[in-house]
Order: sequence, then structure tokens, then C-alpha cells
Amino acid sequence: MFTCIIIEDEPLARNLMEAYVKKVPQLNLLKSFSSPLAALDFLREKTAAGVPVDIMFSDIQMPEITGITLLKILQKKPLVILTTAYSEYALEGYELEVFDYLLKPISLERFLKAVEKATIRLTASQPVIQEKIVQEITVNSEGSQAFIFVKDGTKLVKIRLNEILYIEGLKDYVS
Repeated sequence: MFTCIIIEDEPLARNLMEAYVKKVPQLNLLKSFSSPLAALDFLREKTAAGVPVDIMFSDIQMPEITGITLLKILQKKPLVILTTAYSEYALEGYELEVFDYLLKPISLERFLKAVEKATIRLTASQPVIQEKIVQEITVNSEGSQAFIFVKDGTKLVKIRLNEILYIEGLKDYVS
């Protein structure tokens, strides 16, 4: 499940986006904002608490600051999907590493396509331990060191978890 927020000053558009998010089981709406400044405070709090926001749906034209200005202010950005009626901001949005750009009125089909692309990107960036590689994870109740068995060709190799610095996937192989 991925967390998201919505920043939209128009109540009807915000309600539509909330309804769309509710239709997607892999999305968890943390909060909706009519103010980008309130959203900025929320994002800073979540980042400080170590709770990431995965996806941010943001309008561009808003009264206090624009969505583009918000993106320029943010140090650590979630995946950003801009929602706007103005196509002329697309180039500037992509220069700010915007993930997708939804033109209003937003159809459910186009919304779902953007979310699917975002969840694929987020899933690909998460560390994964594949079942084929890890045969067993064992922690002894007596407090001895935890270890895993990793397949190396035809044999299993015991590796203590505290000795692993990182795991790198190389197509069908792991090093």
C-alpha cells in the first residue's frame, strides 16, 4: 500500500480526486489540502517523523503559492502527479522531475493509468528479498545471531545477517 496526499484548492476537484483515490485499493489517502502551505507543513512533519508520503497529487494554480513553487521549495519530494487545466506548465513540471501530468477534467481511466505507473516505479525502488534467494531466516530464541541460507549454485551458504552490508541484484544473480 502506498500513501498519498492531495493538494487542490477547488472543492469539487478535490472531492473528485478523493473519490478516485478511494477506488484504488493500493492507495492510502493520508490527507487532502486546500492550502499548499498546510501541505508543506504536513510533508515536513512526516519527513521529520520518518513516515514518507509516496505520491503527491497537486494542482498548479492555487491562491497562496503555485504547485510549481511548492515543488521548488520541497527538499525531499514524493512522486508528484500534477493536476491542472493548463497544459503550458508541462515542460516546467518535467524540469522539476514531476512524475506525471493530468489535465483537467481528469477521467478515472487517466487517473488509474498515472497511479499504475507510479506504483510500478515505487515498487521497483523498494528493496526486495526474493523467496528463491532466501531459503530460511532463523533467529534463535536464546539470542544467538540471526542468519539466512542463500543458494550458491547447488549448495546453501550460511550468512549472518549482521555481516550483510547490502544485497545487489544482477538479473538472475545476487551478490
